[in-house]
Amino acid sequence: MHAEYVERLVDLIDPATQRIRNMSVEEARERILHGTPESVLEIDGSFALVAREGKRVRLARSLDRPLRYFLAKRMEGPALIVADRIDAIHACLRREGLQRQFHPSYTRMVPAHYVVELQLVGCPDPDPTYTRYFTPQRNALPADVDAIGRAYIGALADEVAKWLTGIPEREPIGVCFSGGIDSGAVLVTVHEVMRRLGMNPARLKAFTLDFGDGPDVRQAREFLARLGWGMYLETVEADPASLDVAETLRVLEDYKPLDVECASMVLALHRGVRARYPQWRFMIDGDGGDENLKDYPIEENPELTIRSVVNNLMLYHEGWGVGRIKHSLTYSGGLSRSYARTYAPARHLGFEGFSPFTRPAVVAVAEGIPFTALSGMSVEKLYSLKGEVVRRGVQAHFGLEMPVFEKRRFQHGAIPVDGLRQRLGTLETDYRRQYHALYQ
Repeated sequence: MHAEYVERLVDLIDPATQRIRNMSVEEARERILHGTPESVLEIDGSFALVAREGKRVRLARSLDRPLRYFLAKRMEGPALIVADRIDAIHACLRREGLQRQFHPSYTRMVPAHYVVELQLVGCPDPDPTYTRYFTPQRNALPADVDAIGRAYIGALADEVAKWLTGIPEREPIGVCFSGGIDSGAVLVTVHEVMRRLGMNPARLKAFTLDFGDGPDVRQAREFLARLGWGMYLETVEADPASLDVAETLRVLEDYKPLDVECASMVLALHRGVRARYPQWRFMIDGDGGDENLKDYPIEENPELTIRSVVNNLMLYHEGWGVGRIKHSLTYSGGLSRSYARTYAPARHLGFEGFSPFTRPAVVAVAEGIPFTALSGMSVEKLYSLKGEVVRRGVQAHFGLEMPVFEKRRFQHGAIPVDGLRQRLGTLETDYRRQYHALYQ
């Protein structure tokens, strides 16, 4: 009889994918295992890490990548499987002969900005504990849009500079570009920071997705024409018939309709770039800009009011938060959940993506904005704030008058909304059923 109790940790995260700038992966793991929340926040970069000491396991991730886990039962003791994808966990269980324990909803997501601690002590499994490591101060900035713009674009430029200096000097850089405020701010900041660092901006391309009748191409051309930068634009043509919701669900591993739409567009854009440039690696985008400056249509979500949006810390980044009834243990919430719409398609097609808007230093500036004072609790004023903050910040730092257009979601700029939904459908229940059917 086998009496020895052996717990097991299977870490499927490739160490080569960690992008930590200021310390080794092992030092980062040590901080997650033994450090204070402040020391974990000092881990600078993009990471998804697990650290173990005996039966104690701790996990943490940055906002811009998923980290999932599954606790399997074995005769010898529990097995904790950690990965960035649900299908990787399922494949591991199949190899171990444990697949009958699996369902996608049994996997768990490490929420961004928390250290999650588990005890590998078997059945019954104890609940994990959550320790927040990033708590920006709300309302820390004056109600001065010029000062806020300088701080916000300044933080953006700092993060872009760190990212650029980590890229080999001959590698080209692609910007996922719609001509909107966020992708526009990213393109302008990358261009100007490259010049300041003595890099050649000719390495840049602004890739704009075009299904033939979407408004983004016109907007992108006008944006670049106003700056005299038309030479950077490269349209990526796609056929609406190529949109495949089944493929998107496999890659995304989620079923929220807006994220399914967005991930479908990211797949189409990156597939077009990959077909044209087989060796291209580095892409930068503006995902997270809407979340930072609270620029989502409140009226489209019956659960939200302007009061809830401006008074809850990082509501759009984290959803209602850990420990709340509406927090999904399987998926997390807010951008912590939905960043897979960008991360998963890029990784699937061999790209290394980055959004400076997800970095804590940039999020901290955004959370420091006194939204209540500046909006006067007016939804219209709240919506107009992002354009003013970004426009004034770009002017202050780079002396450029950045064009600002009315907000439009990325997926609704590449193809008209009706055409998109005709191809993909609209019902979350249908998407969920199709996704779960992948594992039946």
